[in-house]
Amino acid sequence: MNVWRKPLPVVLRENVMDKIGASPTWRWTGYENSFVILDGQIMQSVSGGSHWGGGLFISAMDQARFGYMTLRKGNWNGVQVISPQWIEKSRVPSPVQPNYGFMNYFLNTDKKEIPAAPEKAFFHLGAGTNMVYVDEENDLVVVTRWIKNDKKADLIKLILESLPK
Repeated sequence: MNVWRKPLPVVLRENVMDKIGASPTWRWTGYENSFVILDGQIMQSVSGGSHWGGGLFISAMDQARFGYMTLRKGNWNGVQVISPQWIEKSRVPSPVQPNYGFMNYFLNTDKKEIPAAPEKAFFHLGAGTNMVYVDEENDLVVVTRWIKNDKKADLIKLILESLPK
């Protein structure tokens, strides 16, 4: 917000969602108590998680579009939406939690999260285990909704096994 001087949902819409052709149905909601005044305008400053009353509410198709953009290292149809350096930084394991990267990237470090998947695969994960699985090796994006967390590895294994060899 401080960089763009605009509310976060506007920044997200203008700089990402519109560029990837997302539907107009997604919405970003901040916490009830996260308002700040910036340039005389009241804005919500923290999204939080959707299960705590804030966050990004988004369709599976829009999740797939976002996943495809990250699969293509931030590129959408020849337009660099997010810099490839940002995407790479997001995929570096954190020292405290090696299966977690920067900005909501969950990593398959040492194949601990999804043993059947390539170690370089990653996923975006939200409330209800809404997951966007991204696998460059198999040129694959998978969106799951409301799957049990302990079943995500089994599902991805079945999908990977179903791919032609």
